[in-house]
Amino acid sequence: MKVRTEARRAAIVEIAAAVFLEMGYEGASMNEVSKRLGGSKATLYGYFSSKEALFVAVVEMYGTSSLYEAIAGLLEPVEHLALEAQLLRFGRMMMAILMNDSTAIKVYRLVLSESGRSDIGELFHDAGPNQCVEALSQLMSRAMAQGELKEACAKLRAKQFLSLLTAQTGERLFQQAPASMSLVEIEELVANAVEMFLGGAGVPAALSTSGKP
Repeated sequence: MKVRTEARRAAIVEIAAAVFLEMGYEGASMNEVSKRLGGSKATLYGYFSSKEALFVAVVEMYGTSSLYEAIAGLLEPVEHLALEAQLLRFGRMMMAILMNDSTAIKVYRLVLSESGRSDIGELFHDAGPNQCVEALSQLMSRAMAQGELKEACAKLRAKQFLSLLTAQTGERLFQQAPASMSLVEIEELVANAVEMFLGGAGVPAALSTSGKP
């Protein structure tokens, strides 16, 4: 029964995603989702209490669910990995999604287009980016305690690192059909972000011994 229920929930979210992307957040309605679902509104409300809750589910499925593995890796300390290696691992996983997941990009565009007219931006932030910030903050705090980073506000350092990661990618949201990035390109982008971050926030002992200053 549980499997059938979860499958039904996933089907509802899939239909809702199509409705949101087609009609926008404000234009979408629970009635429209129910109509396309082919069931009663009572069934829909049995899974989601409001349009806001349904949108959060769409964001989690298409915009952030793929990041959970990367976030989980930050929340579980890996003793043998230095800070640089953990940042590289997280950055590669995150950017592979942001650069090559077309549905995720469409969801981000929807958030941008609607955020000035509703609380959609807050809903998106709570369901996605904020989780990355919190997980990275924990990593930064551990790194500071271990002497790998200079003492500072952990949350600020987390946001600064994310900004460096996405510095070259924001323009893709404004392109009609952005080209996919190769693994080599993603690795270079992430390596540059990690090098710049540690160059400013790290302590000498935390920097790579590969000859970089």
